[in-house]
Amino acid sequence: MDQLREIYQRLFDRYGPRHWWPAETPFEMAVGAILTQNTNWKNVEKAIANLRAAGALSPAAICQLERAELERLINPSGFFRQKAERLQLLSCYLRDHYQGRLVSMLRQPLEPLREELLALKGVGPETADSILLYAGELPSFVVDAYTGRLFSRLGLLSGDEKYAQIRNYFSDRLPPDVALFNEYHALIVCHCKEHCRKRPLCAGCPLGEICRYRQQNP
Repeated sequence: MDQLREIYQRLFDRYGPRHWWPAETPFEMAVGAILTQNTNWKNVEKAIANLRAAGALSPAAICQLERAELERLINPSGFFRQKAERLQLLSCYLRDHYQGRLVSMLRQPLEPLREELLALKGVGPETADSILLYAGELPSFVVDAYTGRLFSRLGLLSGDEKYAQIRNYFSDRLPPDVALFNEYHALIVCHCKEHCRKRPLCAGCPLGEICRYRQQNP
């Protein structure tokens, strides 16, 4: 079994399926991907609940909202002024180019679609890949700070890699499988919250036997 597969299997055996991403529609997933920037998911859930209660979980509704009202609704997610701008830019882009339907945009081939998303203000690589994977069900591996931390401690990355290098590391070594990419990212996040924290809790770690950090810090 290759290293990435072994790591995945160990994490899956410990934590089981994670059932990500919690959302009712692809557009709600995209909204969540923007709102989760620099905050935790509990805060995002509050903001999405506010949008849902206001009937504002569609591109058309978000385009029509006064900016101040949108900021109020998503306030729990933090950085609400920036995020309100980004949500309206995405929503109005969908209105102007795809009849207000994210699913129409997501029917394109992965790479040109990814470039189109990245061209939108406020949509960085992690947000774009989250939209592609979770909303579009396209095999685009999502990288976050947890990924770099975990795989550097395991000894598979140096810790100096850029986002694209880490993404390519996984994409080059794993089959382009949406379900695998989905589960793997969710398991990494779960594991880094449980064990591979900034100050790691190595006792009981399911990766301890194959972790360079653990071996150097018994």
